[in-house]
Amino acid sequence: MKREEAIEVLETISELYPQKFDITERVANMLIPKLLEMDYQGVLAKLSDFAVRSPFPPTIGEIAVYQPEKNRHLEQMKEWEAEAAEVSDEIRQRFMNKLQTLVEEKSDES
Repeated sequence: MKREEAIEVLETISELYPQKFDITERVANMLIPKLLEMDYQGVLAKLSDFAVRSPFPPTIGEIAVYQPEKNRHLEQMKEWEAEAAEVSDEIRQRFMNKLQTLVEEKSDES
């Protein structure tokens, strides 16, 4: 979310709850950094749903919506698969032969 959007969220809460939610500079300075971490459209949707149900203003936690974190492990797996696809059949076969030899050697040691 951008700073202007965070301010808009706070102004919307103030408009929905005019007698119960005052935006002071101190309140804005505390809440805007937290709102910046959130998804603007998701927060607005949650605020809209909340306003229909509650006569009291929401806490920021009640309307918080965050973008899902990227799955770095999945991205790494895709990179490895792409790299593996570029390995020639000859190198792949040599690797498999060496692996088989190593497995046989280790089994003989047991």
